[in-house]
Amino acid sequence: MTDPLAREEVTVDRLVGDWRIHQLRRGHRFSTDDLLTAWTAVRALPGARRLLDLGSGIGSVGLSVLWHLPPDARMVAVEAQAISHALCRRTVALNGLADRVELRLADLRDPEAIPEAERGTWELVTGSPPYIPVGKGLISPHPQRAHARIELRGDVFDYCRAAARALAPGGRFCFCHAAGDPRPERAVEAAGLRLLWRQDVVFRRGRPPTIALFACAWEGERQDRPPVVVREADGAWTEAYRRVRAELAAPT
Repeated sequence: MTDPLAREEVTVDRLVGDWRIHQLRRGHRFSTDDLLTAWTAVRALPGARRLLDLGSGIGSVGLSVLWHLPPDARMVAVEAQAISHALCRRTVALNGLADRVELRLADLRDPEAIPEAERGTWELVTGSPPYIPVGKGLISPHPQRAHARIELRGDVFDYCRAAARALAPGGRFCFCHAAGDPRPERAVEAAGLRLLWRQDVVFRRGRPPTIALFACAWEGERQDRPPVVVREADGAWTEAYRRVRAELAAPT
């Protein structure tokens, strides 16, 4: 079998705590979106022991959450791209997580990605869907970057349907999406879930929000949270965002 990383330059970088992550120097790299999605999930259900990360990419969201869960927590990561799957496999080995993490090379839209016996059993589900529809943005020539940005393998409706198949009673599904896109709230409702809160993310003070964070469940009343501002007008991290990073044990 051809190694999907054979011609790629890979870096090893700090993720959270003492865990490090493999990522391509010139491919898709983990971002503030991933960090804030993980932060949302940790706050939503900090005692979860069964974590499912949909469209996990290089594992940055799911592993950032897992670091904060109880020591007996386990994670399954579902990812369709061979190159991202291979990077995540290296990361799992590097951090000695083989007994806590199962990696599945599968499309989350495929019902077999979440077998019948596992449906309705996951306490915490995370996802960071691409949010640019096909035809609405330039498709990167690098396939990893392309799939991370453009909805080439499904959209937020697909993520919400997969999460609903997996989510246990009392569980939480957390994800991020474009702040100006009305589809996430429609997708949550279409999947039969309830939105517990939405929290907009402002990347530079004084500008409109760029992304939004969503926490969902089967039941509950919606109570939106105030926006997170990442940087001041001069570009410096805000004190609030520094606290987020400290909470997650991310590099500061």
